[in-house]
Amino acid sequence: MGSLVQLFAVAISAALLFVVIGLVRRRRLTEEYSFLWIVFALALLGLSLFRGVLDAVARWLGIFYPPAVLLLMLIFFVFIASLYFSVVISRQRQQIERLVEDHAILEREVAALRDASVTRGSAGSPPGPPSSANAAESGS
Repeated sequence: MGSLVQLFAVAISAALLFVVIGLVRRRRLTEEYSFLWIVFALALLGLSLFRGVLDAVARWLGIFYPPAVLLLMLIFFVFIASLYFSVVISRQRQQIERLVEDHAILEREVAALRDASVTRGSAGSPPGPPSSANAAESGS
């Protein structure tokens, strides 16, 4: 691999690593998701730095231009990350749906309690839970 191409690949890989670390430091990316990106950036950096490994992988795959292996690895990493994030989004969507259902149930229960309170208030007893004096009068 030409030294200019190798230098460019190292610079891009290092930049990706620094961007991910910067996002984590600014709390724009959680540690849970940053692990995947850090591993990818380190793998690309390793392949960019160690030319012999890149050449060996290219020969093994039958690729005649070793920097194409970097592109292949990048596409593979993006595919894996997309799959992982699709799983995370699916799980979060299920959690959101469950929370919306729970919220609707609780909202209905609160409305029913308010209706019961208004009905009890119009019957002459004060709204809210019965006091100990009202409970004694009613025989409870």
